[in-house]
Amino acid sequence: MTALPAAASTADQACARSDAAYAPAMTAKRRIGNESSETRALIVDTAELVIREEGYAAASTRRVAIRAGLKPSLVHYYFPTTDDLFLAVFKRGAAQSDAMIEQALSSDDPLRALWRFFADTSRTTLAFEFVALANHRKVIGAEIARHSEAMRARQIAALERLIGERLASLDGCTPAGFSLVLAGIGRALVMEGELGVRSGHADARAFVEAWLDQLLAPPAAPGGT
Repeated sequence: MTALPAAASTADQACARSDAAYAPAMTAKRRIGNESSETRALIVDTAELVIREEGYAAASTRRVAIRAGLKPSLVHYYFPTTDDLFLAVFKRGAAQSDAMIEQALSSDDPLRALWRFFADTSRTTLAFEFVALANHRKVIGAEIARHSEAMRARQIAALERLIGERLASLDGCTPAGFSLVLAGIGRALVMEGELGVRSGHADARAFVEAWLDQLLAPPAAPGGT
């Protein structure tokens, strides 16, 4: 058994002394481990690894504990239920996505950076697993929906500021519609690419790039040809 991290608290070690199953009287009211704990971070890291490599169905408390070199009771100390653990993994990934979007929108070329984010394949495996998981666990689906709505609201506000008037004059498309179209095309490219489907992908990418070129082109000079 791998030793517990040196930074683990006394409470961590006390909790780890027994592998006895939790009694039914144990409820979410009991104290949960500190969110800044290195042990908690290790558990979340390991759960994400298991989900990526083996799928969400394999990410049981016991499986995660084995992969992390911890006792199941210690995992339960931080995450009373498996849903709590799944939510922690999702929320961390969501925060990373938020940071990527903020970086894209604050770059010198925010629209193309946003498009690159939508077509990024680095998060594909984890995203697939959570979409599947959401079909079976309502609490996960609700959190995905909440985060997606908040993320889209930020994108819409940024697009309104950046190109709202131009969108209306060139295409009659709203920032909300533009955000959804970009995200939808990007998601389709990523999901189909993961399955090995490539038909039409180059054309779709070229279409989006041409659309962005049109939106970002400097306005014609008065009286110009």
